[in-house]
Amino acid sequence: MKHWPSSILSIALLTAGIFTGSLSVAPEAQAQAGTRVFELRTYTSHEGKLDDVVARFRNHTTKLFEKHGITNIGYWVPREQPNTLVYLIAHSSRDVANKSWDAFRKDPDWIAARTASEVNGPIVAKVQSVFMDPTNFSGLK
Repeated sequence: MKHWPSSILSIALLTAGIFTGSLSVAPEAQAQAGTRVFELRTYTSHEGKLDDVVARFRNHTTKLFEKHGITNIGYWVPREQPNTLVYLIAHSSRDVANKSWDAFRKDPDWIAARTASEVNGPIVAKVQSVFMDPTNFSGLK
């Protein structure tokens, strides 16, 4: 996670209700029960294209996530990080996450939405993804 600005990660985790202390959590504190996994993603848009990225998520992507078994948790635009969308989603397991992403990427509705949103050129410059397991004291599991 060294590439993630700590303020963005902290804000996302605080807002989601899954962060109650230090970012350093001992392995033994990780939740053992259940396999639900969370994915924190950061999209950096091309200059001036953040509104297009947000519109694509609002109008298409979130619905398609649900269609493919991806649970939408929350979406944020950091105040101090221009051209950035941060969001948190959940999957029932890491294996299911991989299958959901594969199905999503092949979905004709996604391909059409992506193509239409990029009619004036690409809108996303960079995507970062971190898979996380909730701790045993997390309010969100």
